[in-house]
Amino acid sequence: MYEKAGINLHEGKKELVRSRLSRRLRAKKMSRYKEYYKYLMADESGEELIHMLDAISTNLTSFFREPKHFAFLEQTALPAVLSGIKSRTKLLNIWSAGCSSGEEPYTLSICLHEFQETEPRIDFRILATDISTRMLSTAQNGVYHSSQVQSIEPNVLRKYFQRGQGTWAGHFRLKPFIRKTIDFDRLNLMEPFPFSKKFHIIFCRNVMIYFDKETQGRLVNKYYDCLEPGGFLFIGHSESLTGTEHHFKYVQPTIYQK
Repeated sequence: MYEKAGINLHEGKKELVRSRLSRRLRAKKMSRYKEYYKYLMADESGEELIHMLDAISTNLTSFFREPKHFAFLEQTALPAVLSGIKSRTKLLNIWSAGCSSGEEPYTLSICLHEFQETEPRIDFRILATDISTRMLSTAQNGVYHSSQVQSIEPNVLRKYFQRGQGTWAGHFRLKPFIRKTIDFDRLNLMEPFPFSKKFHIIFCRNVMIYFDKETQGRLVNKYYDCLEPGGFLFIGHSESLTGTEHHFKYVQPTIYQK
């Protein structure tokens, strides 16, 4: 897990790994972890590695999670970034790294649409990536149970979500004009980034908590290299770059600027 995905599974995680991998053993009709390990190492397709990563990785997220980030985005980060774009039509590239089941990139799209109402000349694309194919499938569908959207203001819910009917009663789906602003793709953050473009905003929240300081440092500097000058990096409130060598300017807790 450390070699392939940077995830630091120390001795204290042994029972978590045991319980979560038991699902894969049942799926493969195996009784011993050693048998599963041999199967995993012999699988040249890499498909079982993806299933293992899906099983072990934790995916906890929600709409408008850590709301101060989105307030800072609209009030400070976006105006600052736009001031550095000289073309008449201002195209913003935004990356949600570790997007899980999609709530974060959809929240970003909603915020950008709200911002667009006062800045109509902007356009934007959001790249949403995750290592988990299972989470990406959920995210691409854009369908959420009513319990997952209950904290969203009613006017925002009406504006950006469709209420399910019939067999989909009790569910909400993001409207097509929101879904079409986001490109979902699988990406292992430990591998070289395949991007030719640079980003203006990167959200990588509650992802680095699984990495040791050395891995965090490598990842943060990769983010720095693929940001436009003046661009912003947002990390989770349980995370910090203290003790990590990087070139970012500290703005406030969990927010950094190139």
